[in-house]
Amino acid sequence: MSDDVLVSARGLEVHFPVGGGGLRGKAAGVLRAVDGVDLDILRGEALGLVGESGCGKSTLGNALLRLVPPTGGTVTFDGTDVTSLDRRGLKEMRRRAGMVFQDPFASLDPRRTVAQTVSEPLEVHGLRSGRQERAARVGELLELVGLDPVVAGRYPHEFSGGQRQRVGIARALAGEPDFLVCDEAIASLDVSVQAQVLNLLRRLQRQLGLTLLFISHDLSAVRHISDRIAVMYLGRVVEVGPAAAVGSDPQMPYTQALLSAVPVPHPAQERARQRIVLTGDVPSPSAVPSGCRFRTRCPYVFGPCDDVDPALQPAGAPGQLAACHLHGVVGTPVTKTPEGVTAEPSSR
Repeated sequence: MSDDVLVSARGLEVHFPVGGGGLRGKAAGVLRAVDGVDLDILRGEALGLVGESGCGKSTLGNALLRLVPPTGGTVTFDGTDVTSLDRRGLKEMRRRAGMVFQDPFASLDPRRTVAQTVSEPLEVHGLRSGRQERAARVGELLELVGLDPVVAGRYPHEFSGGQRQRVGIARALAGEPDFLVCDEAIASLDVSVQAQVLNLLRRLQRQLGLTLLFISHDLSAVRHISDRIAVMYLGRVVEVGPAAAVGSDPQMPYTQALLSAVPVPHPAQERARQRIVLTGDVPSPSAVPSGCRFRTRCPYVFGPCDDVDPALQPAGAPGQLAACHLHGVVGTPVTKTPEGVTAEPSSR
């Protein structure tokens, strides 16, 4: 693994038993939340992970930190196999890997003051030796996220949603992490506050040299904050590449559809542009289709899509990969347009 890679997943799987019952309690099936993900996150970059609800984004983020146990594959953090760490090693890894949760109302203990919440990682990891040193560090962290240190004695109910999320970010930074996972960190905030939190995360990532995994279903937010973007569908990463390339020239039909759903801030262009509307429902992760898992909704499905599961392969700009049979298959009806990759729609 390259020294430039901080976090790496290879063949990562997180499967959950579903259904079942009876005296023996055997599961009736398996829910494939994460199903064979290969992904590298480079040191100091902001990687955006985007996809529809239920595609496995949050489970993947949790698995990278071993907050949920992988059922297959490997995860390495700074060259160390996360899945084999003992209790002490896991504690040190989690000091170096913080997490910002989706709901700032539920992720903060209402009975603890801001100072108690933010100082807890300092106590757990022994980063400050005394009460005064911890209090000083809490003040520094609050200032870092744009809050006045005088609020340290207040409780979560005294803050707005955006302020609570800033407290959550301060807590995540208390362990002085190298890696920060933001799981839908702006999804529950007012639109007017989302941009402020996005800008704060981007500033902190650059100022502190953090490696950032930003998980969201909002492609416009992901494009704003990310150096690279990974697109996830039904438990698998189906496209990854530089944010500018994925945002302007998507190489996978699913990514094209996601991009077409992002509003254009110009009324005339918004009225004139064509939307890509996918038909059909997202298949259940407990009944993944054979072949390409997107084939049941793809307008360009053809021969190999039914039986062959496509691997990520170079497509488009340098560093851009797509898991799609429209690339690299001789005789595929593929054309390039300013909007991206297109093909003759399937007659099926």
